[in-house]
Amino acid sequence: MCHPEVRGQRQSPTITSHCDVIGFDLDHTLCRYHLKETSRLIYESFTRYLVEHKDYDKDLLTLTPATWDFCFKGLVVDLEDGNLVKLAEDGTVLRATHGTNNLRTEEIIKHYGPKREWKHFNSLNTTFTRSTKYYFYDNYFDLPGALLCGRVVDMLRKRGNEVNSDFWKDMVAAIDHNYNTSAFKEDAGWYFPSVKRDPGRYLQPCSESVKTWLRSMKSAGKVLLLITSSHSDYCRLICDQILGKDWEELFDIIITNALKPGFFSLVPQQRPFRTLVNDVEESEGLPSLDKPGWYSQGNWPHLHQLLKTMTGNPEPKVVYFGDSMRSDMFPANMFGKWETVMIVEEMEGEGVPRSDAAETYEAQVEPQEKKGKFEDQGMKAPSAPSEQWGSYFVDTHKTPGGDEESQKLTWCCHSIHKYSTMAIPSVESIADLPLDYKFPRFSPNKPCTTGYYPRPPDSLLKKCQSQSS
Repeated sequence: MCHPEVRGQRQSPTITSHCDVIGFDLDHTLCRYHLKETSRLIYESFTRYLVEHKDYDKDLLTLTPATWDFCFKGLVVDLEDGNLVKLAEDGTVLRATHGTNNLRTEEIIKHYGPKREWKHFNSLNTTFTRSTKYYFYDNYFDLPGALLCGRVVDMLRKRGNEVNSDFWKDMVAAIDHNYNTSAFKEDAGWYFPSVKRDPGRYLQPCSESVKTWLRSMKSAGKVLLLITSSHSDYCRLICDQILGKDWEELFDIIITNALKPGFFSLVPQQRPFRTLVNDVEESEGLPSLDKPGWYSQGNWPHLHQLLKTMTGNPEPKVVYFGDSMRSDMFPANMFGKWETVMIVEEMEGEGVPRSDAAETYEAQVEPQEKKGKFEDQGMKAPSAPSEQWGSYFVDTHKTPGGDEESQKLTWCCHSIHKYSTMAIPSVESIADLPLDYKFPRFSPNKPCTTGYYPRPPDSLLKKCQSQSS
C-alpha cells in the first residue's frame, strides 16, 4: 500500500553526522544556475554550431516562450526513428513525440506494440550506459538539446529527408564544440565565453547558510570532497562566483575533469589521477593517491584508499550529493556503495517550497532589471511540470482500448527511489538543519513518498492519496 507520510513519519539515521566523508557534485548541486538564462544560452550555443557549421535552417534559432514547454528532464530520444519517449518504471511508454509532435495512443501502440514496451529499456535500466541507439536526457547541461533534437527532426521531416541516427552525429559535434575541455581556455564555442563575460547572469551565489553548513561539517572533522566533470578552469570560475575567493579552504579533496560516471569504474577501466599545473594535466598518471589536494580525472578505488587513510576507518562512510542519475546516483550507489542524496529541482515545481535562505538571498543578489524578464514572456522553467510531458514523477497510463487509466511512477521517479538515500530540491533546503537531523529514507518497505525532504511532490502525494482512499 502506498500512502503519504510527511510529518511525523518514522525517522532514520542521520545523513551527514554518521558519515566520515561528505562529497558534492558541483553543477546543479552546490552551484544552482539561473535555469532560464542558462537554458537559452545552451540551446543557442548548440544551434549556432549546427547553423554555421552544418548548414541547418536558421529558423532553429528562433524560439517562442511557449516552445520551452517541450524542454523536460528524463526524456529518452530514440535515435533510430527520431521519437522522444517518457518511460514508466517498467519501461512502458507513457508519452511520446516524433520530433516535437505528440504521438496519439494508437500511434504509440503502432510503434511499440499493444503493451507499449520500449525495446531498449533493459539496457538503459540496468547499466545507464550511453548507446548508439538512444540518448537519455538527465541533466540540465544537455537538456536544451532535447528541444533542439525534436526541432531538428521536425526540420528533416519538413525537408522530406529520412530521419535516422545520422543527425545525432551533428548534435554530438555541437555539444563537443561548446563543452570540450579546451573550450574554456580557448574561448571556443558560445557557452563558455558568455559565462565568462557575465557569470552573475547564469550562476546563483550560495547562501550564507550553505557556506556556514560546509564549514560546520569541516569543523566537525568530516572530510569534504568535491567531484566534478567540469575542467579545473571552469570549476574555479564557478566556485569563485558562488562560494567566494577562499572556497578551496572548504574542501580537503577537489577532483575536476572526473569524467563521471567512468570515475566509478573498477579495474581495468579506471583512469589514473593526474596533477595539474596552471590548469594543464600532467602527462604521467599517479600510481596512487597519497595525500589530499586538487587532482584531475582519477578513479574511485584510488580515492577510496586515500579516504581510508584520512579517516582512519577501513570502510569510510561516504554520503554524496549530486543531480544526475547516470553520472552521480547510479554509479556512486552501485560501485562506490556510497549513501546518495539526489538534488531534484523538479520538486519545487510541484509544491515543495524553496528554503527561506535561498529566497531571501536570491532577492538580495538578483538585479531588479532582470526580474520577471522571462516570466513576463511566459517561458517555462525547465524544472517545472510540462503541459506536453506532464509530471516528472507520476503520469497517467491508458489501457490499449483507452477505457481504463492508472497512475504510474515514471522511470526517473522509480530510479530516484532505488539509487538514492533521499531527495531534496537543493542543498539550501537542509543547510539550516543540525548535522544530526534524522531524515526519512527511501526504502522498498516504506511508502513511495518517504525519502523526500521537506515533503514529497504534489503528484506523488495525490497518487498515494488516491490509492489509500
